[in-house]
Amino acid sequence: MSEILEIIMIVSFGASWPFNVMKSIKTKSTKGKSLLFLCLITFGYMAGIASKFMNEAYMASFSEKWYVLFFYVLNFIMVSTDLVLYFINRKREKNQADS
Repeated sequence: MSEILEIIMIVSFGASWPFNVMKSIKTKSTKGKSLLFLCLITFGYMAGIASKFMNEAYMASFSEKWYVLFFYVLNFIMVSTDLVLYFINRKREKNQADS
C-alpha cells in the first residue's frame, strides 16, 4: 500500500511537468522559471532514485515493484528536460538582448 501512495505522490508532482516543458518550448522564455527550483527538484528526484537502489527490501522485490522507480525516472527526465530548456532559452534571451 505504501508504494501505491508513493506513486500517487510522484504522479501528482509529475503531472505538471509535461505542461511546463511545453510552455518552455512554446514561449522560448525563462520568464516564470526558477533555476534554483529546477535544480532542487532535479536533485530531489536523483535522491529518490538513489534511495530505491539502496533499499534492499525494494530491490529484493524489484520485479514486482519496478513501477515505483519508473515514475521517479519519468519525472526526473521531465524536470531535466525543463532544466535543459531553461539554459537554451536563457541563451536565446541573452543573444536577443545583445542584438
